[in-house]
Amino acid sequence: MGKKGKKEKKVKGAEKTAAKMEKKVSKRSKREEEDLEALIAEFQNLDAKKTQVVETTCPPPSPRLSASLSAHPEKDELILFGGEFYNGKKTYLYNDLYFYNIKKNSWVKSDIPGPPPPRCSHQAVVVPQGGGQLWVFGGEFASPNGEQFYHYKDLWVLHLATNTWENVKAPGGPSGRSGHRMVLSKKQLLVFGGFHESTRDFIYYNDVYSFSLDTFTWSRLSPSGSAPSPRSACQMTSTPDGTGVIIYGGYSKVRVKKDVEKGTIHSDMCLLKREGKDGQEKWSWSRVSPSGNKPPPRSGFSMAVGPAGRAVLFGGVCDEEEEETLEGDFYNDLYQYDTVKNRWFPGLLRGNKTEKKKRRRGKKGGEEGEGGEKGEEEGEGAASAGPTEIIKEIVSEDGTVMTIKEVIPAARQEEEEEEDEEDEEEEEDDAAANLVEPCPRSSSMATVRQGKLFLYGGMFEVGDRQFTLNDLYSLDLHKMDRWETLVEMDPKTQEWLEESESEDDGEEDEEEEAKGAEGEEEEEESEEESEDEEGGDDHPAVQEGENVTDYQLRTEQYWMKVARANMGPDSKDKKVAKVAAAMAKVFYEDQ
Repeated sequence: MGKKGKKEKKVKGAEKTAAKMEKKVSKRSKREEEDLEALIAEFQNLDAKKTQVVETTCPPPSPRLSASLSAHPEKDELILFGGEFYNGKKTYLYNDLYFYNIKKNSWVKSDIPGPPPPRCSHQAVVVPQGGGQLWVFGGEFASPNGEQFYHYKDLWVLHLATNTWENVKAPGGPSGRSGHRMVLSKKQLLVFGGFHESTRDFIYYNDVYSFSLDTFTWSRLSPSGSAPSPRSACQMTSTPDGTGVIIYGGYSKVRVKKDVEKGTIHSDMCLLKREGKDGQEKWSWSRVSPSGNKPPPRSGFSMAVGPAGRAVLFGGVCDEEEEETLEGDFYNDLYQYDTVKNRWFPGLLRGNKTEKKKRRRGKKGGEEGEGGEKGEEEGEGAASAGPTEIIKEIVSEDGTVMTIKEVIPAARQEEEEEEDEEDEEEEEDDAAANLVEPCPRSSSMATVRQGKLFLYGGMFEVGDRQFTLNDLYSLDLHKMDRWETLVEMDPKTQEWLEESESEDDGEEDEEEEAKGAEGEEEEEESEEESEDEEGGDDHPAVQEGENVTDYQLRTEQYWMKVARANMGPDSKDKKVAKVAAAMAKVFYEDQ
């Protein structure tokens, strides 16, 4: 009894501390949220003028991240809602709604009266009842300068059969938050975690709420056992038998001293299990120790539920913090978690033998990846050795260099090593032309419809510059043969405005903000930006009959100067040389 009493006191003490912190954050953020409420009200006033449903065939949605992508429960359609876009100067939040017809590969924008206000980092869950419903909870709104935040705690449902939005007002729900996770488990929506951030403070959650789809009521669960630490952006997957959910990974940060924050990427797994009859349920937390090859630690990954209840994880970023700098390694690899066998395995694409040999990307690094220490790999078709990281650079038209770290599973690595060295150059050129796969990214949107994984948008960073995407890919999870490009995106057309360009905008800001809610603001500025970039420097021309290696050797000193100017005087010579070679190769291949 004594030990149990101490544990209960510790739990209660932690709950009190969390409650005090939440109250502190709430008090400090109340004023800035009141300022943003006025801006949100303006958007809602604009939406209130809509009196009828208007559906318009349109091009693909504008670039964005942290939106929601859901599979229609009855039709071969995907539903995209909300999201955000940052162009280096301003942050735009959306509440537009799009339907993607899978068979026709076409988009329709649906303007429905009375939608939720603009948001990102919310959660959306599709349920089949009532002709199909899309439930949306929480998320955040940000001021145009990205320095103030408003966290929603509202609950909405889109009735797909009647094309109507409904704001479901049920008391007792979670506090305002974003980055949380929500899944359907039997006839309940389960909400876990998330965070709330103001200008000065932040708090991460590990609480669990249940919303009944029968009674339309919220209840806060009090599971026994040791809960996962507070976090956001984790993977949350319902077990196939409907008795619980699996939590994997996530991100949180703490303040180590004034104005200094330290982030933590979580890689643990927990099971939230339900026992007992409906109405008399008891919930419990327990730790999960999976077998197989877990993904290397990362945040910002995309997630979906594949065939047989397998959890699908794509991409993400691993941030490396050094004093006041923050650099991220972005991923485009795929992992699956078998909830029945409790096993992770890498999603290796099969293709045919010839295509596999053409999948060399960059130089063979020989460096061990973060997952290389895991030892024996038990993934399907995988060897017993750990994965290896391959590093390559991509150069945009303005000379910005992006370093990509790709994890190559051992089976693929060994196959590459068997290739003849004299054919390497030719095969690399073929691979650049024929390889189809999403570029490394984080915060993209993913969903599965009839065994196919669909991946849309997201972002990656190069230094202080952010590239936001609007491409769309699909992958048959049964065949696991190849990615199919449904919507292409050219990174050279990306809009990015430096701080100096923002000084003379003045009165146009409010109009652009209103357009941001409608998802219409990017096109004109993007065209102007691309026009400005066309007059770039004249690089050394490729001579007739010259191969890429000869070109790199002949122009080495020129590209070294370009790379040094781009990377700064403090960059290491070895890395500058590597980037210079990559820049020369990219230029050669573009000619």
